[in-house]
Amino acid sequence: MTTAVTTTEAERVGPLDRLRALHRERRIAAEYPAVPALLAELAASPTGLADLTRAGRLLARVEPDSVRELHPGAAPATVAITGHGMLDALPPALTAQFARHGIPLRTTDTEYDSWLRDLQDTGSPLYAPGTDIALCVLDAPVVFDELPLPWRVEDLAAALDAKLELIAGLVARYTEHGPGTLVLNTLPLLSSQTHQLVDHRSRTELSVRWREFNAGLLRLAAEHPRLHVVDLDPLIAECGPLRDSRLAAYAKVHLGEELLGRYAREIGHLARALRGRAKKVLVVDLDNTLWDGILGDDGADGIAAATTYRGEAFRTFQRAVKQIGAQGVLLAVCSKNDKEPVLGVLRDHPDMVLREADFTRVNANWQPKDGNLLDIAQRLNLGVDSFVFADDSPFECGLVAASLPDVAVIRLDEEPALHVERLLADGWFDVRELTAEDRTRAGQYRSEADRQDLQESAGSMEEYLKALDIRVEVSPVRDHELARIAQITLRTNQFNLTTQRLQQADVVRQKASAGHLVLAVRSRDRFGDNGVVGALFAHRTAEGLRIDNMLLSCRVFARGIEEATLASLLTHARDSGAAAVLASYRPTAKNHRVREFYPSLGFETTGESADGAREFRHSLTGLPAVPAHLTLDVTFTDA
Repeated sequence: MTTAVTTTEAERVGPLDRLRALHRERRIAAEYPAVPALLAELAASPTGLADLTRAGRLLARVEPDSVRELHPGAAPATVAITGHGMLDALPPALTAQFARHGIPLRTTDTEYDSWLRDLQDTGSPLYAPGTDIALCVLDAPVVFDELPLPWRVEDLAAALDAKLELIAGLVARYTEHGPGTLVLNTLPLLSSQTHQLVDHRSRTELSVRWREFNAGLLRLAAEHPRLHVVDLDPLIAECGPLRDSRLAAYAKVHLGEELLGRYAREIGHLARALRGRAKKVLVVDLDNTLWDGILGDDGADGIAAATTYRGEAFRTFQRAVKQIGAQGVLLAVCSKNDKEPVLGVLRDHPDMVLREADFTRVNANWQPKDGNLLDIAQRLNLGVDSFVFADDSPFECGLVAASLPDVAVIRLDEEPALHVERLLADGWFDVRELTAEDRTRAGQYRSEADRQDLQESAGSMEEYLKALDIRVEVSPVRDHELARIAQITLRTNQFNLTTQRLQQADVVRQKASAGHLVLAVRSRDRFGDNGVVGALFAHRTAEGLRIDNMLLSCRVFARGIEEATLASLLTHARDSGAAAVLASYRPTAKNHRVREFYPSLGFETTGESADGAREFRHSLTGLPAVPAHLTLDVTFTDA
């Protein structure tokens, strides 16, 4: 008979012990939503990577489908692994890193040194239907093992050129026939390889050619949207020895366990980005987080974010936060302070890199921080699962982690020199490609305050919408908007009728397919240009025009944009001879507010399943009107 770990016991034992207890009691699948928090504790410890690998071995014994049966939102991922050397440490590390982001993992391994055959053979596990990510892990011996003896720099250069040409061809093959994202890595170079050349000139030339080869690998990722290349150099700079020479010689383990653990962490970040789970908001504390000191005790003259020994570390942290904020991440403050002194520091303190205008919200008060995070989320119209919270207080971090488990908590400590490293360690804001809308997002959200002022001063909602002077453009997606359209499908959850997630290559393929419509929805108003705020996918069938999905950014809800977009599509369908327009709704935890969207515009329900999924049909009679308060510009090409 087993005994559950009580809360009191859990406080005394570590997260790995708690996970072991869940494993003994066969409760990991049932308690899977609690696993990310346990793994986050492990990751923050000095032995985090090794402990995560141990945890991964326990998690790998849980069938991913059993997790999904109990928790429908925990959709498993499939990762196929191939490479040159032995990679036994990689699957458990991957399992733990994926679980950190709530993703159960199944891995398929191939034989030792089978990478070439696996990439050439479309029948290999890398090409199996349902493969989300195909990892091809390479190392320096994949080149050195093929050199003649003795060898010169010229021999190595020729081998590198041939290898890069071979890999480029294999990448093209995979992106044409493979189902998922292919991942390669740069090849690390060891002194035991360079120093086989005894003259410094030859070593220098070898290093140059090696870096050119790695740069060539990285450039391939710019050419192929479904290729990702992990640069191992920054990871190696963070960890211990690249490998154990004895294991490399006797067991063909050319990349050490610590490096593979860091590599697995990067793949976990990639998986999260591919699923559109990148975080959108960074909420920071102030005292001993953005500056050295406590404003309420020390006063504005007593805090520092420059000019002092510790202050310089806070300045470095502020620069990193500002850099992130310039790339589409919304910044907010959640601090236990009086608001006016905080605003005074943000506006006037000479040490500050971050200013009031950098933040979309400044919540400085004495209310509990979990409540303040909920307030910020409500005002930004975002879910707290898109939030990252950084604070130096163990109490505040514990409070938020316990009451808002969907918030990613970054536990800073008393050493400000480590703040940047901890902020960036988990790649919470990583996306596949930055768009023009990302760079202007903070300004767009800040302009919402002006819209709210206008709404509060208007006599009615109709008066407010008319005063906004909304202008909507619906037309086929343009080439420079492809990344943004893919991003909308990945990151939009509330107004997302079927939650189909598309990578950029998928959008390109649909755009090029005969009979398909891929439309971008753009909007602007008196307060500025919102850019691409929505997307609509449709295709012709024998029954009529079927809407595959419709999406709209939460920033522009309830302004008539959704009604105008669909009204324009229905008109186009009628004018182009379609017999009807068909559509679907697939319920999720977040899109319930659009359940009645199609019926509200004249669609009839033609079917409904037990899980709440619904099918609709519009007969193209009695078409809805475009809302009178906005101006609509529509361009269609035949689908």
